[in-house]
Amino acid sequence: QVQLVESGGGLVQPGGSLRLSCAASRSIATIYRMGWYRQAPGKQRDLVATIGWRDAMNYADSVKGRFTISRDTANNTVYLQMNNLKPEDTAVYFCNAETYSDSRRYDYWGQGTQVTVSS
Repeated sequence: QVQLVESGGGLVQPGGSLRLSCAASRSIATIYRMGWYRQAPGKQRDLVATIGWRDAMNYADSVKGRFTISRDTANNTVYLQMNNLKPEDTAVYFCNAETYSDSRRYDYWGQGTQVTVSS
């Protein structure tokens, strides 16, 4: 199992920046893939960005060129740097850990952190 704690959300004006952090309770080097998802009111939870083996990264088209995912294996933390934020980025952002055991996938989630982009 792994516990995840997000931080760094808040209120920011359009065009501004935020950096989200996700602290994991165990070594993230042993986790298959870490990612960020977001959920706006009344909408489904969508993938934002993931980082996996050998730091392979994947981004939603809507955030490419604006968001950057990274990880610090020494501190078991994953980051999401968000630049040029837009009102449509407003959502609760969740950290995810994708793990496997005996070929079964197990997903773990943090409690979420609110990001609000508004003037």
